[in-house]
Amino acid sequence: MTDNLLPSWMLWALLSACFAALTAILAKVGVEGVGSDMATLIRTGVIFLLLIGIVVASGQSLSPSTVSGKSWLFLILSGLATGASWLCYFRALKLGPASQVAPVDKLSVVLVALFGVVFLGEKLSGANWLGVVLIAAGVILLAFK
Repeated sequence: MTDNLLPSWMLWALLSACFAALTAILAKVGVEGVGSDMATLIRTGVIFLLLIGIVVASGQSLSPSTVSGKSWLFLILSGLATGASWLCYFRALKLGPASQVAPVDKLSVVLVALFGVVFLGEKLSGANWLGVVLIAAGVILLAFK
């Protein structure tokens, strides 16, 4: 897509949202009859193999020495946070309805906005803050029957 129609980051973000929605539905069905931690392990193994294929097919280097120490540190921390998130998410899906679990999980959008302001010095406009409040309100409305 061109920048005139839709910024490339927006396309990727929309695709991410679509795949995340599919993830919730597919995982909810997949976690039936299997422990949530085992389900997370299977999912992670699939992702690992898929990413190796993508990196190799795209000709990117698999050499760890091309990654800076700072990047290693923050990517490892991000990986630990991702793993914790996935374990919690699959446990929540095992215990609750996908239509309520997924919206609560999306409180991460609100937290990213807040963390971006506090830790990264990002600036949000009044309209952005309104969006954050509306997302939080939407999560509350969706999470409770």
